[in-house]
Amino acid sequence: MPAPIVVINPNSTQSVTDGMSEAVDSFRRPGGPAIECVTMEGGPPGVETQMDAESVVLPICDYVHGRNDDASAFVIGCYSDPGLHAAREVARVPVFGIAESAMATALTRGDRFGVISILPGSVPRHLRQVRAMGIEARLAGDLPVGFGVTELGGEDEVYERMEETGRRLRDECGADVVILGCTGMAHFRRPLEAALGLPVIEPTRAAVALALGVVTA
Repeated sequence: MPAPIVVINPNSTQSVTDGMSEAVDSFRRPGGPAIECVTMEGGPPGVETQMDAESVVLPICDYVHGRNDDASAFVIGCYSDPGLHAAREVARVPVFGIAESAMATALTRGDRFGVISILPGSVPRHLRQVRAMGIEARLAGDLPVGFGVTELGGEDEVYERMEETGRRLRDECGADVVILGCTGMAHFRRPLEAALGLPVIEPTRAAVALALGVVTA
């Protein structure tokens, strides 16, 4: 049996890690690699600013370096993909960023994708990633809901704002597939997909699916 796929939550909010683990639970199969979700306890409560993103790069790289011998792949479980390229330098196994994976998956599910972000400050980081991937023409829009990572547990209010934002991406921006731009949104994927009538990509699932394809090939 292959070594586990290790999903790293760079923030210190355990409920986010739990949500990621639940999101990928259907990928856990007898005989397949374990999917282990871990929390960076020294990280910020949420990666919400560029400073937050930069602050977790070295801890992620140190963790990856220390687990090189007992992981078959790593997934960086933050939609900013902090430390992705640095981690790839120190890893001996594949490293997947959930934003990169989600956008690559979205390109297979529709013509133009929209992103539901947390805060307005998240949008410029996401746009830099889109430009780095050279897929600006496929981005319909990136709209924030105005909640931070630790505020995403307010079920009704958060979901209503997410559905409203998803409808704007669909009706005003022309998105035909939607990406959840934060791992803390994972549990909203199914109801949002039903409400919008569009594919909704949960980034951690997208990254783990790609990792499984590589590890089990």
